[in-house]
Amino acid sequence: MLFLMNDVVFDLDEASPVTLADARRFEKLGFDYLMELGCELFAEDPLMHRNDPERARRLAWLIHDRSPEVNAALFAAPETDCDPALVEPQFCALPEMVLNQLMSRGRKGKLDAVAADRAVWGRMAA
Repeated sequence: MLFLMNDVVFDLDEASPVTLADARRFEKLGFDYLMELGCELFAEDPLMHRNDPERARRLAWLIHDRSPEVNAALFAAPETDCDPALVEPQFCALPEMVLNQLMSRGRKGKLDAVAADRAVWGRMAA
């Protein structure tokens, strides 16, 4: 299962990023709580998906676990250490073909915020 987090595609089928103990501990957390958690994490570090990919992968796994149809998340933070209320979260369900293309671009070093925005989010469109 592929999951796009901002402009990085994670393979969630690789070894689980969450231990069984953590999975049990987090099972009562709802999607809204995870959205707030994501906003807090990206408020601290808007590039968390690149600077701490394991943490971002765990967040992606938790989001997908709570909402299986979601396979893409964007947490747009205006600056480091900003108020979490300023982080704009977006979620969507992408076709598998699109995720495979994005992963291929990422492996070639051609997937960045602008490319992901053009392909998925459309935030920079005029």
